[in-house]
Amino acid sequence: MSSQPDTTGEASGTVAEAVAQDDHAWLLNELHQRFAAEGDEQANDQGGVIIPIAHLEEALRFLRDNDRVAMRTLLDITAIDYLAYPNWYQERFAVVYQLCSLDALQWLRLKVMVEEDEAELPTVSQLFPIADWLEREVWDQYGIRFQGHPNLKRLLNHHQFEGHPLRKDYPVQRRQHCSHNDPMIDQLRTALIAQGYEPIGAEDELSKVRTRDGHEIDIMTINLGPSHPATHGTLRIFAALDGETILASTCEMGYLHRGFEKMVEQGTYAMVLPYTDRLNYCSAITNNIGFCKAVEDMFGVEIPERCVTIRVILTELSRIIDHLVCVGANLVDLGALTNFWYFFNPREEVYRIWEKLCGARLTNTFTRIGGLYRDAYEGFSEDVRAVLPRIEAAVAEVLRLVERNKIFIDRTQDVGVVSAERAIAWGWTGPCLRASGVDHDLRKKTPYYGYETYDFETVIGTTGDCYDRAMVRVYEIGESAKIIRQALDRLRPGPFNTSDARLSLPQKMTVYQDMEALINQFKLIYEGVRPPPGEFYSGTEAANGELGFFVVSDGGTNPYKIKVRSPCFTQWASYSEMVQGELVADAMGACLGSINIIAGELDR
Repeated sequence: MSSQPDTTGEASGTVAEAVAQDDHAWLLNELHQRFAAEGDEQANDQGGVIIPIAHLEEALRFLRDNDRVAMRTLLDITAIDYLAYPNWYQERFAVVYQLCSLDALQWLRLKVMVEEDEAELPTVSQLFPIADWLEREVWDQYGIRFQGHPNLKRLLNHHQFEGHPLRKDYPVQRRQHCSHNDPMIDQLRTALIAQGYEPIGAEDELSKVRTRDGHEIDIMTINLGPSHPATHGTLRIFAALDGETILASTCEMGYLHRGFEKMVEQGTYAMVLPYTDRLNYCSAITNNIGFCKAVEDMFGVEIPERCVTIRVILTELSRIIDHLVCVGANLVDLGALTNFWYFFNPREEVYRIWEKLCGARLTNTFTRIGGLYRDAYEGFSEDVRAVLPRIEAAVAEVLRLVERNKIFIDRTQDVGVVSAERAIAWGWTGPCLRASGVDHDLRKKTPYYGYETYDFETVIGTTGDCYDRAMVRVYEIGESAKIIRQALDRLRPGPFNTSDARLSLPQKMTVYQDMEALINQFKLIYEGVRPPPGEFYSGTEAANGELGFFVVSDGGTNPYKIKVRSPCFTQWASYSEMVQGELVADAMGACLGSINIIAGELDR
């Protein structure tokens, strides 16, 4: 594992931006010439194109394989139901593909329009492995089928669910209960066949398989979770074992699915904020900031410098406590309990700062669209400066206990290895991607909130195993502490909310004296903000990776649609591949904790 500084200066960054713009213009022209692509008028953030269904697979293959753009990362697939969109006269559905080139730093949103009566597309899971699960989610939520998909089953909703809840005509009050579990035998058989094993016996049972060379093996099938302590009641791995070795497995999620995307359509944009707290609840403020940034970017509003600096401090503190929980819990799963207590105490001190800041510990809802709920309290800077040495001391203690510990090394090194190529193919981002040796961090590559002005290094692994995934997070804690100290040094008095009347309440004294200010306050309180019509994607570097919000606005007070691009979704989707051939103890003790699955973020 290595720690590599970013040496890109302002001048070279300007050149890179010019090259990227030139490449983007070339790409749009190529898509138009080759695949009859049209510009997407709804995309008001970045280059978006509409591709005919007949050219979808060919266009995505071109985007992935062309060396000039090399869009090898499929960040997300979602759909839009335009049934209730004002003055909409085109097809009812759109399937949206969000693509990224980590090398060329290019982003593209590709859209395919789908008729309601012919809601079917070709699968692209053969091009991007992560599309397997992303397409399952789209079918589950919208009822759009993907022809040729190897396993088109429910993903977030249970297997007895009827209908597709994110369609606009699905009643939000409808309740559907699950009476029995899905045995998942068929999915496990498919997974075994993909690994080269031939199941022997009836289709509804698995007790024996034949290898490629003709040998017969007695196997045992077992549910690892959701009752397993390491799965916290929210994850299920159905595995086929040869002794203690996992031959193949299939994963299930949705045990904590709360219908985030359906709920947020029922209220105003401000009402979305408490829901974002419940995504990654180990670093809740980061979710608040990511959503607020997306809406602020839709308005084209710049928030005050003091607000920006405070958000940077809170983001990095949240990243630290998230990493403390992840690494500490991972070590507990390996049997090293003492380390968790070293991490627990400084984390508790950060929670005390949260309490003084907003009155809440876990779910904070501290930010607001356009600023913050309130300014930092008196003594905030001193409290943050005081907690940083305690965090660093705890990290140093844990490193002395585990970094060269033979048991820890044997349990984590060369276990759960994911290469850089496979990590990109599965759409990984954040610490897990960097642990596989890929130098990609949104704070460095596409800086926001002035991150380009901070001195910090990108921590990068070399092997992509459980050891690297743990150590990347450990050393990122130190880099976050560096950023926080720099931010505290530049924290100056000033406004903490934008003065833009579309987002912020007027001053009370002005309300008492000015009719327009009174009306503005009334409309903001009772209706909320009104982003301009269009579709917008914004990603931030959260603790688990790229946390993205795809927001569709019809110009009204309620979001027409919000899709969360949750970072740990891609890690969980690739888990079966990661643990194939590993021991059960390593799969549950080392691998699962190293990818930091937070069920609230995963299931939404």
